Amino acid sequence: MEFSWRDLILAPGGARGEVSPPTVAKALNTLLALLLLIAIVWFSLVSLHFDWSVIWDYRVMLFKGWVTTLGVTAAALVLSTLGGFVLALGQRSFLLPLRYFAKVLVEVVRCTPLLVLIYLVWYGLGGVFGIGNEYRYVAGVLILTLFESAYISEIFRAGIESVGKTQIESARAIGFTRTQTYRYVIIPQAFRQVLPPLVGQLVSLIKDSSLLSVIAIAEFTQSAQQASSINYDNLETYFGLALGYLVLTVPISLWSRWLERRFKYET
Repeated sequence: MEFSWRDLILAPGGARGEVSPPTVAKALNTLLALLLLIAIVWFSLVSLHFDWSVIWDYRVMLFKGWVTTLGVTAAALVLSTLGGFVLALGQRSFLLPLRYFAKVLVEVVRCTPLLVLIYLVWYGLGGVFGIGNEYRYVAGVLILTLFESAYISEIFRAGIESVGKTQIESARAIGFTRTQTYRYVIIPQAFRQVLPPLVGQLVSLIKDSSLLSVIAIAEFTQSAQQASSINYDNLETYFGLALGYLVLTVPISLWSRWLERRFKYET
């Protein structure tokens, strides 16, 4: 099949994106974008004369921090997904005290910066209950869980509320209980809607974990800061830090894009 230059640079159907470009056009434009980005990064590296031996000398410490970040985010992901689902159900509870407790908790957490929340929980509640440094990692996971649960609950709530009322009324008409309606009607349909943004939230969770360095958790950012304070080579160290986070986040971001296409339906 022959292509003109217009097919390669202009999106079919205009800017609305309703028609997918040809595979050749997508591949060529993706390749051009990657080459441009690589050229910019390479030019910057050559101009700055980076000394990569700095990162190599601290490779063990940086790798341990990277693994710690992976473990902390994995634990927080599982717990925040469960917590977000519980909060989403709580906001729809027929018990008004439970409903408004969930609503208030979600709004307060969402309106509080993560850095402030870390300080409040660790130095505030931690000091009141006498939580020692040996529980620093547990506290870090719980803080991330609390923060991400508020956002994930809104993702779940939007997915649940996207299910049409007629389907819920039909389930009640055939005798389904509230639990059966959620299990067989609401959750299966909501799951398809929330899966792509839920995976996208994992990318944010990984990046948010870098703030745990302020309470001396030896995750990836904390390890990079220690290496930088020793050798005073900030650019090399933080460039390696950026690459390490990209290794974690880019595959997940691409997976999220695939899920969006996989579960996209005409309405």
